[in-house]
Amino acid sequence: MKQLNIISRNSQLAMWQANHVKDLLHKHYPEMLVNIIGITTEGDRILDKSLDKIGGKGLFIKELEYQLLNNTADIAVHSLKDLPANMVDGFSLGAILERENPFDAFVSNNYNCIDELPDGAVIGTSSSRRVAFLKRSYPKLDVKLLRGNLQTRLAKLDAGNYDGIILAVAGLKRLGLENRIKQVLNGGLFVPAIGQGVLAIEILSNRDDLVELLKPLHHETTAKLVGAEREMGRFMNASCNIPVAAYATFVEGEINLEGFIGDAENNTFIAATENGEMQDYLAIGQRCANKLLEQGAKAIINKYAY
Repeated sequence: MKQLNIISRNSQLAMWQANHVKDLLHKHYPEMLVNIIGITTEGDRILDKSLDKIGGKGLFIKELEYQLLNNTADIAVHSLKDLPANMVDGFSLGAILERENPFDAFVSNNYNCIDELPDGAVIGTSSSRRVAFLKRSYPKLDVKLLRGNLQTRLAKLDAGNYDGIILAVAGLKRLGLENRIKQVLNGGLFVPAIGQGVLAIEILSNRDDLVELLKPLHHETTAKLVGAEREMGRFMNASCNIPVAAYATFVEGEINLEGFIGDAENNTFIAATENGEMQDYLAIGQRCANKLLEQGAKAIINKYAY
């Protein structure tokens, strides 16, 4: 190919992601002309409601997919955590890039960690998963909705609307804002979202030419690890608005998968772990899902489903 068009959301972070893919393509195909087309999606326009009330993360991707169908663009660049495990018919993943830090970050101007927050302190997030972890471990905090792109969220914190907010480490690092991180929430405190920290390239399923073109960008180990996470969510039929989490790591030659689902309103929190060989990543995801389902995960999924 002599020319390739990338479709992306217009936010600064999304454009960074698109430009990162552009740079990787130029590294492998220096003669190729790569264009980036930015659009504002419905999910970017509606900021006064939580995503689970207005259609979930699909609001960020369906307009990008329309551009692929309309042949306006060849590929779409996404945060993998925004993509459903069951892809829409006619679309597939052309490449999964190597994972950045997958964890959440506590950001505050006055406190160095969540444990320093006093009872009643206001903490902001738009994620039902993060709400569940906050309610589980810090029930005396006042959790309030925080929507908008990364800069908008930081501006609301800086304006004094929140005592602290939860953001993804990866997004802050990619925009050179790592200095804003006061605490990385790992060690079982906050299990990451499925696919968090991973960039994915979406294509039309019939574009075999793009599959071949994108091979140098694909990271197979990351693909199998997040494949286990996504299979766990898919097997339970847990859409993006469900407070579900999964994190797979490669330890001593095996995949270790940690799964979680929670219902903060009913104070119900379910966890499971599963491991196995790398080539069995789909089975690992299914076994972890079954463990969650056996403990009552289906009731939570049904409650949050549209």
